[in-house]
Amino acid sequence: MTVHDIRSAIPDTRDLKARFQPLFDRIAAGAIKRERERILPFEELSWLKESGFTALRVPVEYGGLGATLPQFFDLLIDLAAADTNIAQALRGHFALVEDRLVAPRSEGEVWLKRFGAGETAGNGWTEIGAVKIGDTNTKVTPQGENFRVDGEKYYSTGAIFADWIDTYATRADSGAPVIAIVSTHQSGVERRDDWNGFGQRLTGTGTTLYKGATVEAEGLIPFETRFRYQTAFYQLVLDSVLAGAALAALREVSVLVGERKRGFSHGSGGPVRHDYQVLQVVGRARAFAFAARAATIEAARAAQRAYETSQGADKAADDAANVEAELASAAAQVSGAELALRATSDLFNALSASASNEALALDRHWRNARTAASHNPLIYKERVLGDHAVNGTEPVYVWQIGAVAG
Repeated sequence: MTVHDIRSAIPDTRDLKARFQPLFDRIAAGAIKRERERILPFEELSWLKESGFTALRVPVEYGGLGATLPQFFDLLIDLAAADTNIAQALRGHFALVEDRLVAPRSEGEVWLKRFGAGETAGNGWTEIGAVKIGDTNTKVTPQGENFRVDGEKYYSTGAIFADWIDTYATRADSGAPVIAIVSTHQSGVERRDDWNGFGQRLTGTGTTLYKGATVEAEGLIPFETRFRYQTAFYQLVLDSVLAGAALAALREVSVLVGERKRGFSHGSGGPVRHDYQVLQVVGRARAFAFAARAATIEAARAAQRAYETSQGADKAADDAANVEAELASAAAQVSGAELALRATSDLFNALSASASNEALALDRHWRNARTAASHNPLIYKERVLGDHAVNGTEPVYVWQIGAVAG
């Protein structure tokens, strides 16, 4: 597919929003109940599959909608505003879709057809404990025409809901890093809901065990072929979560302020919805949420350019586009985290002590934003941005976490 083909097949953004907003509203209606009772969103994710949302980036010829990355992240923010957990639960899925979209069509087609039909993927990359940086204990072993996977992953976001798991491993025979796309519909895969974070509690970010799980040959992919802008893409999903948390808090607090009957004698007098200082608090949070969203969509435009150059033969253009995408996603992270955390905290000033009522679950917005902002440490992203601005240092595209000496 040429860049011309990509652009000529772009769907209308207004049509996409009109199609999915009623579903997002339906998801938002149950968000507080799910949060308070720890109800994992299996049903809501099934709605998204049935609606075609999980196939947003899949080309039309494979059953998808062919959305651009700016369109996709715009809609993902809308979903995050309904429930940040569900947006993040699909992070691994959309990354694998992107990888198979960038891959040569002869390799990606079988997966694009599956994703176009509504199948989804989860994440299986990180191992905790005494695993050294650069190592992985999850191994892939040749077994006849197929392969066997053994190991354990944590932070398996979305895997508990998914048909497939995008699993990072090494080959037992050669030590080469690979991606194993593992079917969850087999006895060799065990998924646990043991994520204990104080935010994003319903993302299914727990343990996955592989005990002789089978991977077919088409599901084993050399890691070096992974799409180049993957780190930027993964970060943009979290940036969308941050913007969504701010928007969700704004929506709920605005309703509560409008309905509030009690006021303070030393306030401006009259209904709180007309109190100038309260309106200032809400207005400032609205501006913060707007800016977080705008930063994410602008960074998505940079990722779109990286996607388009990945489909061409101009290496210099592709290199430049990938630098831009990584820096833009980092800038959106740094600014979006600050804005979302301010918005989700400051909005409590518009309601006083009644905002702490557990039944309202308003604290979930700050907890969710704080949890999303704690991924991919901000301090290192700020350094990367500064190092590039001052010294022209190229950002690191693939980095790892693990045990270190001392």
